[in-house]
Amino acid sequence: MNDQRALEILESMKQAVDLPGTPAPLEESREAFPVLVSTVISLRTRDAVTRTVSARVLKSAPDVKSMISIDIKELETLLRPAGFFRQKAKQLKQTAELIHSRFEGKVPDNIEDLMSLPGVGRKTANFVLGMVFGKPAICVDIHVHRISNRLGLACTSSPEETELQLQRIFSPEYWSRINHIMVTFGQRICKPVKPRCEACPLNTTCPVVTSKG
Repeated sequence: MNDQRALEILESMKQAVDLPGTPAPLEESREAFPVLVSTVISLRTRDAVTRTVSARVLKSAPDVKSMISIDIKELETLLRPAGFFRQKAKQLKQTAELIHSRFEGKVPDNIEDLMSLPGVGRKTANFVLGMVFGKPAICVDIHVHRISNRLGLACTSSPEETELQLQRIFSPEYWSRINHIMVTFGQRICKPVKPRCEACPLNTTCPVVTSKG
């Protein structure tokens, strides 16, 4: 697929879900910790549960110091019913302690240091880099991986491979927009179960739909 066609597909998805644009990066390191916490909570957890649990956790532990001081049993209670809540409680406290001791209390702004934190993989690191610091980064979650392969933007078996293929066909200026657009598109139209193909502007070119015709 050529770069121009890839951009057209991305723009069609954006218009289909009526997104006015990509959220501007927060650009303030003090805002990075809540984003990091919410993203760690979101792993293997449904979106609705993530929103509820993140709000509850961040009300009690909104910054690095309060996350260090909160009792781990209390944190576990706040994290339920997020998936792997005990493991995430331990990871969040360790992460806060490392940010305090190694990074002067500030969430690092490069992928190597971010991925050195407990529970932070490539997807989480890329999301923080793009969302908070405005750096070119493609956050490939389950929606991005699934939709990229469904629409022929990638032909891969892992999120890491999808990230590399998307990097090849999109210039860096578009990288941080991809997750924002595809996640919304995947939640509203190209759902994993019972996708709304009749409402999709790409249904005449989608490889999955055309293969059925």
